[in-house]
Amino acid sequence: MISLKSPREIEVMRAANLIVAEVLAELREHVHPGVTTAELDRVAEELTRRRGAVPAFKGYEVNGRVFPKSVCISINEEVVHGIPSEKRVLQEGDIVGIDFGVCYQGLYGDAAITVAVGQADPASQRLMQATREALWAGIERVQVGHRLGDVSASIQERVERDGFSVVREFVGHGIGKRLHEEPQVPNFGERDRGVRLREGMVLAIEPMVNAGGADVIIKADGWTAVTRDHSRSAHFEHSVAVTETGPYVLSQP
Repeated sequence: MISLKSPREIEVMRAANLIVAEVLAELREHVHPGVTTAELDRVAEELTRRRGAVPAFKGYEVNGRVFPKSVCISINEEVVHGIPSEKRVLQEGDIVGIDFGVCYQGLYGDAAITVAVGQADPASQRLMQATREALWAGIERVQVGHRLGDVSASIQERVERDGFSVVREFVGHGIGKRLHEEPQVPNFGERDRGVRLREGMVLAIEPMVNAGGADVIIKADGWTAVTRDHSRSAHFEHSVAVTETGPYVLSQP
């Protein structure tokens, strides 16, 4: 069942997502060669609690597995859900996906960025640019009366225009009183198909894009998804409310 949010709920979600945006901006500044992903996780949790929010991912349970950290950090061929560790040290030229969410006053915010450690190679830069632009291509279709397939198809078309692949095992989602709500928001699809968008819906739109093939596998930790062919992957996400005047990007500062 799809939950429609009231104007007050959307403004609380805006506040939650601004916390997410502020933390992501701070984490971006901490991304340097020699930094561990565990250090980034500590920064994220401290900043979040200082703002009166709670990290959304820490303790999140799926099929009996509990995510142990506050932020998902995925490096190079890791697609999503990388677990921060003292053993993972950022290296010059890496690309790092940082996915973060909070709960604030009972409502959730969620967003993601991918950033380079130092200077990334041109191929990685093109991958990140295409993924970022695919996110915004989808956001532009968040209009009352459009269908979910319009969002999905716009993302897929932008990704494939540059010869990259859309991950299909993981999708975006509705968000509100729970981190993951209906509807699912695939990053592939056909126009004029799927749920019709209504005022009050809030969608976490998050293209995950591989430089090589679309297939992914899950590592032994039960969480970290990696590309099957070891190609690099990028991930960007915004939480977006459907309004009568168009998309309201809650996680955009």
